[in-house]
Amino acid sequence: MNPFSRITKPLLPSAAVGLTGESAAVVSLDRRRDTLAVRSAGIVTLPEGLVRPGFDESNVAEPAELADALRALVTSAGLARRSRWSIALPEAATRTAILTLEGAPASRGEAGEMLRWKTERTFGANPDELRVARHGLRPDAQGRARYLATAVRLSVLAEYESAFAALGWHTGLIQPRHFGEGWWLARGARAAAGADSLLVSSHGEGFTAAVLRSGQPVLVRSIACDPEDRADELYRFLLFYRDRLQPAAGHDGDTAGANLSQMLVAGDGLTEQTAATIIEETLDARPHALRAADVRLSLPSPDLDFAQIAAPAGLAALAFG
Repeated sequence: MNPFSRITKPLLPSAAVGLTGESAAVVSLDRRRDTLAVRSAGIVTLPEGLVRPGFDESNVAEPAELADALRALVTSAGLARRSRWSIALPEAATRTAILTLEGAPASRGEAGEMLRWKTERTFGANPDELRVARHGLRPDAQGRARYLATAVRLSVLAEYESAFAALGWHTGLIQPRHFGEGWWLARGARAAAGADSLLVSSHGEGFTAAVLRSGQPVLVRSIACDPEDRADELYRFLLFYRDRLQPAAGHDGDTAGANLSQMLVAGDGLTEQTAATIIEETLDARPHALRAADVRLSLPSPDLDFAQIAAPAGLAALAFG
């Protein structure tokens, strides 16, 4: 089961907002036969210091000012009357991990206690202080239960929700940016073939890297680092993937690196070319860089960068199943 489709519920909004520490993007989608089309989109630069994403500290300096910036953005995009939105939060405001239960719980209650303990150890916070979303994954090779877990502090979430409430928005779906971006990789034709996909979601505070296998996450890392260290940190992530998680070489003699068939480099800070160079040096692989056309997403203009809107567009696409 694809975890990116498991959260799909009836009547999810077909429009979403994606936030970073530097900007906000809005996307509204329509379905046209077998394609999705961007009906409206816009991006605005936020005032410096207005949003400072972080997991353990205050994020929004002035919720009213953030509300004003979002109001201007949706108005310019012709979406001022819309009240139902999905939200992609800044990556650094959230944490994501794959939780693996070491033993088989004897009951549902015991499973809940094990997950609570794992959550606290993994995210370094009392679960009562967090909003945690967990999505079941396929068991690992040893048959152990696995969950994709995302967490955000309730106090941090309240700051963003204060801005949304000032706009009169109803925000039923709030996820990290990489969740919307990863949805496109899970949708890609190469994911269905059982190959691996790489997401690198870069932002001002570092980046999130994830490997999907047959559309399901098998490795996720949220990495905080200085801009000049991003390339080195991606190199270390790929070494771990190569040494621990890559499938063995096939009988046809191909190297294991060839199993990494597609990638999406989103956000700002790491360029697609830089990531491709590191992948080739580390894995001897040349994955296809995902484009809007690969996932049947129609853009209204060639000037609209798919990688910059992939997060909100992915959440908006959930409205169509």
